[in-house]
Parts: sequence; structure tokens; C-alpha cells
Amino acid sequence: MITALLFAAAAAQSAVDAELAFASDAKRIGQWSAFRKYADRDAVMFTPQAVWARDFLMDRKDPPKTISWRPAQSFVSCDGRIAVNTGPWFLPDGKLAGYFTTVWQRSGKGWHWVYDGGGPVDGPAATGKPQVHHASCRGKAPGAPVIPPAPLSTKEARTTPEDTGRGESADKTLGWDWKVGKKGERHFRVFQWNGTRYAQVLTNDIPAP
Repeated sequence: MITALLFAAAAAQSAVDAELAFASDAKRIGQWSAFRKYADRDAVMFTPQAVWARDFLMDRKDPPKTISWRPAQSFVSCDGRIAVNTGPWFLPDGKLAGYFTTVWQRSGKGWHWVYDGGGPVDGPAATGKPQVHHASCRGKAPGAPVIPPAPLSTKEARTTPEDTGRGESADKTLGWDWKVGKKGERHFRVFQWNGTRYAQVLTNDIPAP
């Protein structure tokens, strides 16, 4: 009975809780060790071009001092299985360095991140309790939150300088997409169903390094 209750509590954990546990483990077991622990097999990172996290993190040694971060906002699908967290991150000395954005998905094995990005400081760090924004469960979301781009021609597939990606929740109430330009600039968007339409609720425009 106790085991069942503990399992139920773990299954009910929110993406905010997962983010806080991720940040705490970075301090406890090491920065890149924590990234590996919480990464989905198909997670994506940026260097600044898109890379598979499993390749980037494979043999990366933990730095002696780790960065820190905390969620300020969380955008969640109606079914509660997909969330996008964003908030400030800090250098090991505590200095504000910028903001992060993480896409999380929940399965029977718990929460794992599938996208990790961020950008430079664009204002003071948010304070207080994270704000959680739930997609509406009213009505039926009509289709893909993000319209898939037209397929590339054979020639374009060999020469295009951009990297792109997209994803959505199973109930289609939350979706996101990203695009990396040839110089490393990146654009990331999140769309959420509000009961009548898809509203763009988050935009990250990250300049080239």
C-alpha cells in the first residue's frame, strides 16, 4: 500500500517539480550527470546548431562548480503530460546569466526533457512562486498547434543551412517549434489551446553567438 501511494505521488509530480529536482541534482551529482539523468533519448540541445543530447553529453565531465536555475513559468498541456518551463539561470557565483527554456514530457518512467535551450539576459530575474499556465480542456483542439512546414525538395535538403524541429502533446493542446539559422541564431515558439484558438504564449529569439 505504501509503495502504491509513493508511486502515485511520483506519477502526479508536475513539470515544475521535475525542473526543481533537475536543478537540485545538478548540485548533488554534477551538472552534466544531471543533464544525462533527466534527458529523453531523443532530447535536443544547441551548440549553437542542434545536436542530440545523448551525443553531446556522452563523455562530458562534470565541472567542479555547477550553474543553477529555477522555473518562473510553466505552460502545460490539458492532459498534463507535456510542459514548457522557462526561467532564469545563474553562474556558479550566483550572477544572473540569462534564461533557460526546457520542454518536458511525462511517461510511465516519469518526466524527461526533450528540448533544452536559452538565451541572454533580457531583464531582471523573475522572483516568487512559478506561474503555471494550463491549456484549456474545453472543446476539442482542432489539429496541430504548429503547422508542419512544407517538405524540402531533394536539392534543398542537401543545401539548406537551417535546422528545424517541432513537437506537440498527444491531445494537441500544446505545441512548440524551433529553427536555427546558419549563423546560430535560434527562434523558439510555444502555442497553447485556450478553448477557442491556439495562442502563442512564449517566444524565444536567441541571437547568434
